[in-house]
Amino acid sequence: MSNFGHGVLITILVLSTSVWLGGYVAIAVVARTAAAALEPAHRVAFFRSLGRAYLWIGTPALVIALVSGALVARDHAWDATLISSLVVALLLVGLLTVAVQQARRMTRLRHAALEAGRDPTHDAAIRRGRRSAAILRATLGVFSLILVVLGSFLAA
Repeated sequence: MSNFGHGVLITILVLSTSVWLGGYVAIAVVARTAAAALEPAHRVAFFRSLGRAYLWIGTPALVIALVSGALVARDHAWDATLISSLVVALLLVGLLTVAVQQARRMTRLRHAALEAGRDPTHDAAIRRGRRSAAILRATLGVFSLILVVLGSFLAA
């Protein structure tokens, strides 16, 4: 690949990684603010809309980052760093799939609680789901950062 092509590929990788991680951090900030400012019914509607919108931004950004990262690393020797990167990338994609399903399940639980006239913040199943969602999001964030670090070592 030419130097120009390699530069374009690296630019795509950096931009898509920035969108993925930046969006991830922004959602964390928005979640804290929404929890403090919105009533439960409005929070459910807001996060349902936010999740659907971000799915169409974050997922392509992650896919583009993974594909461009793979193209950048394709000439790299199969060493521990490359194998670790591949494993972390696969775990990240798998966890993201689980996270999307978990978010949909939480939306259904919260919506059902609201329809039944219960406050979804006091429902035990929702509290357990909220804890597991927080652990899942934290794990996704850690894997994302690990992948950036591994990718930096591959590029060096």
